[in-house]
Amino acid sequence: MAIVKPFKGLRPPQEIAERLACLPYDVMNSQEATQMAEGKACSLLHITRSEIDCPTGTDIHDDLVYNTAVKNYNNFKAQGWLRQEEEAKFYIYAQTMDGRTQYGIVGAAACEDYEKGIIRKHELTRPDKEEDRMVLTRFTRANIEPVFFSYKAVPEIDTMVENIVKTQKAEYDFVAEDGFGHHFWVVNDPATNQRLEQLFATQVPFTYVADGHHRTAAAGRIGKEFAAKNPTHNGTEEYNFFMAVHFPDNQLKIIDYNRVVKDLNNLTPAQLIEKIKTNFDIEKMGKTIYSPSKLHEFSMYLEGDWYKLTAKNGTYNDADPIGVLDVTILSNLVLDQILGIADLRTSKRIDFVGGIRGLGELQKRVDGGDMKVAFALYPVSMQQLINIADTGNIMPPKTTWFEPKLRSGLVIHELD
Repeated sequence: MAIVKPFKGLRPPQEIAERLACLPYDVMNSQEATQMAEGKACSLLHITRSEIDCPTGTDIHDDLVYNTAVKNYNNFKAQGWLRQEEEAKFYIYAQTMDGRTQYGIVGAAACEDYEKGIIRKHELTRPDKEEDRMVLTRFTRANIEPVFFSYKAVPEIDTMVENIVKTQKAEYDFVAEDGFGHHFWVVNDPATNQRLEQLFATQVPFTYVADGHHRTAAAGRIGKEFAAKNPTHNGTEEYNFFMAVHFPDNQLKIIDYNRVVKDLNNLTPAQLIEKIKTNFDIEKMGKTIYSPSKLHEFSMYLEGDWYKLTAKNGTYNDADPIGVLDVTILSNLVLDQILGIADLRTSKRIDFVGGIRGLGELQKRVDGGDMKVAFALYPVSMQQLINIADTGNIMPPKTTWFEPKLRSGLVIHELD
């Protein structure tokens, strides 16, 4: 069963929470971070993207960047922009997008659960990206940003969360510049905190990494690293835990993650279509954007027209948690066999576009000339993600896209 416990969060005062909170470090580059933090001395980007306060051209992995993050972090605390709770608590963090709200529980997950497989993953991680987040955590001795987790919904937890948000005023409540709402409650009642911890320990056998595999892996490694350096280590220290927002699976929606390809692998458009017909039924849909409406249905944009592609029976295996995925079907039967793109992680001929940008972005990339063909996929379901994680499988690259992204800075977990 999952270990998820309350912790003494470090939080901003209400009056600056909206200005301090920011998008995750990995959805922007340095230039974008500079623009986002402009005029906001208290923006958390001064910690999570601290290269913006270093000389132009400083390598983002330079010790100067990490030391600047520590300096800024300490200054935030000195200024009162981040204040420590006196008691360990859970928090409720809700997000609203397109009229739909999802409610997550912010708690401290156990590093040992990651090692034991109780925290389950569906993506591979890269050691270099793990190391970057480890260094920031090592320098600041804190989980500055949360990880996005899910779990199979538990009715009693749902009821408790519903009661909290109905009876308590939100500590923070704002709509960010991207139009998404962010709402945050502090769980002050000791009995409620205790019961939530018990429910995770008795009703939640596994939790699932939705977004933040590198931060999760880095947290697990940091826990072991800190333990090895502590001669009196007993397993209860805060470094044995890391901050995650846990959302019930039935509230989450995965958005499509689409593909654009730079060339047709020396094929003409007509030849490409003929080759695709081997494994797909193709219907020309015309100039109007066409979005896939069900599993195993794709859309393709080529030379100014949209096409509906339906995978033929026998080209996929619905009994295989990987074989059933549309990303697998497209990768095997089109990208690899026809377009010669075998490794999605390393190929420079393909790019990926999150569904939040809309299918118009695919059309724009092709019409602009830098891409020749685009493919849109039907979104993966939470049940598919859970099936893959439960069977120990790994999803193909760039399969899931979660929105809204968690705002960083509403609460921080310190490791000391």
